[in-house]
Amino acid sequence: YFDEERLRAGTPIVAYPAHPVRDSLAELGYRAWWDLPALPKLNTGTPAVRQFILDVARHWLEFGADGWRLDVPQEIDDDDFWREFRRVVKGVNPEAYIVGEIWGDATRWLQGDMFDAVMNYPFSRAALGFCGGEHLDTSHRPGGYELRPLDGPQFADAVEAMLARYSWDVSLAQLNLIGSHDTPRFLTLVRGDRDALKLAVLLQMTFVGAPCIYYGDEVGMSGGPDPDCRRAFPWDSAAWDADLHAHYRRCIALRRAHPALRRGEFVALYAAGAVYAFLRRLGDEVLVVVLNAGAETYHLAVPVAGQLDEGARLRNLLGAGEARVAAGRLVGADVPGRSGAVFLRSDDKNTPGAG
Repeated sequence: YFDEERLRAGTPIVAYPAHPVRDSLAELGYRAWWDLPALPKLNTGTPAVRQFILDVARHWLEFGADGWRLDVPQEIDDDDFWREFRRVVKGVNPEAYIVGEIWGDATRWLQGDMFDAVMNYPFSRAALGFCGGEHLDTSHRPGGYELRPLDGPQFADAVEAMLARYSWDVSLAQLNLIGSHDTPRFLTLVRGDRDALKLAVLLQMTFVGAPCIYYGDEVGMSGGPDPDCRRAFPWDSAAWDADLHAHYRRCIALRRAHPALRRGEFVALYAAGAVYAFLRRLGDEVLVVVLNAGAETYHLAVPVAGQLDEGARLRNLLGAGEARVAAGRLVGADVPGRSGAVFLRSDDKNTPGAG
């Protein structure tokens, strides 16, 4: 976007200075993103510019990339461009993934003709609020959004709103993250509470959507607001939190072993105190996930009438023990404080996801 008067007058366009400016169009002769001279805003209405960007998108897909993560795509306020971008991307690879970095309501871009999904920051905030609880550092406002502790019912409300906002296909594709390069790290936001992070990871790997791990979270990295959250990865494995790393691997293996956790329907079952429980079902495979964010042990009593048959037995995939359905409730097992459990209906043939 050039200053047309300057172009007509033959006035020079200023080369990239190394410092920010107050008004890029006036001072430089072109618009810059956040008035940062090294980031000129490109006019997608210009055919040559448009074609150049689309050629870049096509090139990297042909090179082998599986999709595009688009940084602040709302800055290109041109729906026709994004529709054409999708046609080009899907023309190269119909399975390519297009995900946008949009922090708020992204309904406009998620109608099936632009993006497949967006970075699910509402999920991140809800997970922090529920799993972090009283340990949550509310002085931070990632992306300008407030963080607050959530009990089970409040978390249930957040989940319901999240899943109601978009179509089911979009929800299945949403990029579920619990931290990123733009936010303080999860461990920092929960003041080092490892149990909160482990609970959030279990939620992330069993919830609807595509889980995204921010490098280093799996080995216990901490870090405050940008740029502190972008520290170098600690390549010396002796510095890793081995227990946390093993937990990540178990939860990932669980998700890989059970298609219902990836593509199955979602049914909220129970929310009270610091406990939240939900069911995932795909065909004959049924799993019940119970998250206990409180300090006290939860004696299992999850309503499952209409979802599981009376007398059904379920085994805990993350530990010893078995639960059963009696009088319309899942009972017979305990979930210790600050932990979770995943129960699989025992007549299902899938093996546990531990690894």
